[in-house]
Amino acid sequence: MRLTATITAFLAIATFATAAPVKGKQQHHVPLVPNPHFKRNATASVLRAQAKYGPYVTHAFSGGVVPMTDYQNDIMYYGEVEIGTPPQKFYLDFDTGSSDLWVASTLCQNCGSGQTLFDPSSSSSFQESSQTWQISYGDGSTANGVLGTDTVVLGGLAIQGQTIDVAEQESSQFQSGPISGLLGLAFDTITSVQGIKTPVDNLISQGLISEPIFGVFLGKDSEGGGGEYVFGGYDSNHIGGQLTTVPVDNSQGWYSINIDGTSASGQQVTGSFSGILDTGTSLLLLENSLAEQVASAYGATDNGDGTYTISCDTSQFPPLVFDIAGAQFEVSSDSLVYSGSGSSCIAGFGYGGLPFSILGDTFLKNNYVIFNQGVPEVQIAPARY
Repeated sequence: MRLTATITAFLAIATFATAAPVKGKQQHHVPLVPNPHFKRNATASVLRAQAKYGPYVTHAFSGGVVPMTDYQNDIMYYGEVEIGTPPQKFYLDFDTGSSDLWVASTLCQNCGSGQTLFDPSSSSSFQESSQTWQISYGDGSTANGVLGTDTVVLGGLAIQGQTIDVAEQESSQFQSGPISGLLGLAFDTITSVQGIKTPVDNLISQGLISEPIFGVFLGKDSEGGGGEYVFGGYDSNHIGGQLTTVPVDNSQGWYSINIDGTSASGQQVTGSFSGILDTGTSLLLLENSLAEQVASAYGATDNGDGTYTISCDTSQFPPLVFDIAGAQFEVSSDSLVYSGSGSSCIAGFGYGGLPFSILGDTFLKNNYVIFNQGVPEVQIAPARY
């Protein structure tokens, strides 16, 4: 959850269980491909998170594949979305920690010259609304504009009348980035304007998917990068073990689950806590006390800004392990490093000063997750590359 709308609670920088597979009848893949550009900024990732949360499929369907980018070797995963008639193509950050679809536009007074901008006047299906929207972020970045509706094509699925946040202004933090906005995949209770149907809502209500689920595989750069979203199902090729079903608490609009315990470097370090599954946050952001214990176990030092410095050579480190619903899910030793080179690196875990943890990409690129808005619940299994 890299971005979020202005709501009661912010997040910026995304129990009991049984093993039971989910079968999707209509399933569409959104593959991801790696891109080695952009500088990593762990501190900015922490700041954004602090503000933000204050059948089986074995191949891609023809026409259902949307190339996506593994940004800066696992830092962010974004994909191509088409908006309008005729379709205009944009790269958006896919985010299970927020619910708005917003895009930079030709109405924007200060959007970046390198950004791809949505032109409402060039779309015969665009309908403008009189309502406005605004988004704020913990690092001081902002965006705002007007609402509208248009056709949105996601992985070959054409959503009719999808509400879009059309940006008229954005702060400098967005002007040089590769994305034109964000695609929110969380629950509709945290949209910037109440009453809006999210893309997932419309995929379900318009009968574009036969099951209210989507499977997420985030690849590792060390394993070839890539990844995919499967709307209406999941890809068994990327599931490396038994699926464990975990109830979701969506009372705050997020995919919040209970973690029963954690072990770091082979040591049990904490009791139970709640965590939000968030594809839009790069780091694994832990509650402060838990982060301190994990850092101590791996010999990491606190940088005072929500990040830790850790040895770049983590090959001898045991994995970080989370106990969830009677099963264990790992963050591999190589994922304990977020960025850097030489002897000192920035850790893939940090803290956000929040009363819960955020299971961001550090966790999610190690584990396959099926998100189910109908129950609600998630199913988790070790990822297969």
